[in-house]
This record gives sequence, structure tokens and C-alpha cells, in this order.
Amino acid sequence: MEWNELLIRYGEISLKGRNRNVFVKKLRNNIKDALSDLKTVIIKPERDRMFLFAEEKSDMEEAIARLPHIFGIQSFSPVAKCEATLEAIKEKALEIIGANETAGKTFKVEVRRTDKRFPLVTNELQLEIGSHVLRSFPDLIVQMKKPDIVLLIDIRIEGAFLTAKVYEGAGGMPVGSNGHSILMLSGGIDSPVAGYLMMKRGVSIDAIHFASPPFTSDLAKKKVMDLAEKLSSFGAAVRLHIIPFTEIQQAIVSQVPDNVSMTTTRRLMLQIADKVREEEGALAIVTGESLGQVASQTLESLTAINAVTSSPILRPLIATDKLDIIDIAQKIGTYDISIRPYEDCCTIFSPSNPKTKPKLEKVAYYESFTDFEPMIEEAIEKRLIVELPLQQKDDFEDLL
Repeated sequence: MEWNELLIRYGEISLKGRNRNVFVKKLRNNIKDALSDLKTVIIKPERDRMFLFAEEKSDMEEAIARLPHIFGIQSFSPVAKCEATLEAIKEKALEIIGANETAGKTFKVEVRRTDKRFPLVTNELQLEIGSHVLRSFPDLIVQMKKPDIVLLIDIRIEGAFLTAKVYEGAGGMPVGSNGHSILMLSGGIDSPVAGYLMMKRGVSIDAIHFASPPFTSDLAKKKVMDLAEKLSSFGAAVRLHIIPFTEIQQAIVSQVPDNVSMTTTRRLMLQIADKVREEEGALAIVTGESLGQVASQTLESLTAINAVTSSPILRPLIATDKLDIIDIAQKIGTYDISIRPYEDCCTIFSPSNPKTKPKLEKVAYYESFTDFEPMIEEAIEKRLIVELPLQQKDDFEDLL
């Protein structure tokens, strides 16, 4: 079956009022960016839906493969075009239904008459096409509520457009329609899921990662790049800031008691993330913290860590069970990357017996003996910034 176009249906965008066009434009741009290498693709947005055309069959097939990952799309369907005549529509309807398994299946016909000049009204055309299909496929059963196959017919001025296949989209809001934030991206399971969930709500992200060479390896860095690359497949590019953190971590180990060193580490990371946030014009910081999962994620620890900034800290996983987080990670394709055996700086420098209820005043007291500010400024100045997705996979080698 050869398809002429794709009909893209909006999700929550459909609920928007006067500013709907802003969200539609953002979705169009995200789709355009995601399909930028497909040279024959043309995208035509309308208020209630969007159409995608491709001259090359290979471009159409690749678009079908990529669209399910782009936030803001509720569903989409490949559409076949024919002349807006009863006979042509009947012929095309049989061709489309015949491409499906029909034995014991239920079906119905839905008609949308954009061109009111068509001689049959909606109910008449539905009856004509439905009867014609049943005569050719007697094993089909008519069912109006939740049938297995829905034959959609759209009568427009330029012709008739038919489809019977619906692909589920990613839902959510177009990335970038709800502001910009900084994601603290470790090499673990949780933070990529947190980034995914924020992107689904329309938030574009820069990611920030802390590396401590030679204690952390180039393979650990590549793992984080792969995670950021995966996140960039959901409808928007991701900028990854890799912060050299070795000097700061060594200073923490030498100056701060072991049992509160993780709290100080997180506080300094958050200070760096906040400065990068300000530079990038982002509105908030996103983390993958889940309440009580580890010592640094108790309410007392989070309170002590939060004290270094007044910026909004968004924690989309705060009340999510670990198994649920793993399920999402597997679904979105980050889990297998996250479990690669290359440790990040938090894991390598993790104390054996961290405090779960650190006192803010004590943590601040221990930190007061070291001037971390020059080290923070130097780390930010020396950071490596990577734009993802990379144009060529070989570029990874130049960054390691």
C-alpha cells in the first residue's frame, strides 16, 4: 500500500484557546528538525491537525518511524489519495481494507466532508462505502463503538483522502512550549527519565554532567553523551555541559567530614548548575531525585542541598517507585545505556556511611573553611559543551 501523506493529530494542543497557534508552530518546528535529513518532506499545519507529505517512499517510511517519539503528537495516520468520486473512493476503500487482516474483525466508516460540493452527504457516503466494503469482505462485522478497523474518509477540494491505520504518538506538549530548564544528568537510571518527563510537558533542556577524570573514564563520558543523544530524539536538540569536577571533589574529601561529604558535593553541583542556568537563560533546574531512595534524597538532605539556591528545583520523580522509574527507562530506551558499568563521580566518591539527616548549619560550617568559589568559576569556564544530536556518530571520538 502506497501512502501519499500523513495526517497528524494534536494532543493537549487541541485544548488550547487563542494561543493554540503558538503550540502548533512549535510542534511543526520540532517535527521539521527531527526530519531535517529527509529532503522530500513537506509539513503543512492547520488549526486542528497537521499534514506531512513526502515524494520519496523511503522518506515517508522513515517519517512514520520517527513521529511516535515527538511530544505533542497524539496519533497519526498514513493517508492514501484518490479522485473525489464515488467509484474512486470505493476502489481505494477496498484497497485499504484489503491491506488489513479482516477475519472476525469489526469495522465502521467515518466521513468528513470538507468539500460540501460532494453530491452525497456524510451519512449517505458512509452507507455507500460501508455496504460496498461488506459485500467484498463478508467476514467483517459492523460495530459503531470501538471497532477494530475505522475507515476514515476526508472529502476535500483537492481529492478524497482515506486511511484505516492509526499510530499512537508520544502525547504531551511540544518541547520548548513550556520554557527551558537545566537537567542534572548523571550516568544513572533516574535523571534521564526525569529529563524525558519534563520534555513531555513541553520543557526544553540543557543537560549538565560532572566528570572527575582520571577517576571517571572516557567511557563514562560517552555513556552520558549517549543518554543526552537519546533524549534529543524526542523532538528537540539537547546541549550537554560537561563540568570538570575533580579539583572540587578532592577539596571536599580533604576538608569536609566523610559522612556529610555527599551533601556538600550535591550543594556545590547545584551551585554550578544554577550559574549555568543563569548563563543559558533557563528558568529552573531538573533533577532525578526520588524521595528516600538514597541518603542524599531524604527530606533533611534535600533541605540542606536546596539552601544554596532560590531557583526552582523540579523533581518529577520525587514520589515515584524505583521499579516504575525502571519501566519508563526501558520504554524510552535509556535503561540499557544507564546500566553500562562505567561509574560517575558521585558513585566513585560516595562515602561508606553518609548522614541521612544532615544539619544545614553543620554542613555550612564545614564548608566555610574552604573557598570553593574560585574552583566553581574555573570549572564552569573550562566546561565542554556538546550539541546533540551529533551530525555524525564519529564526532564522539573527537570529544573523548
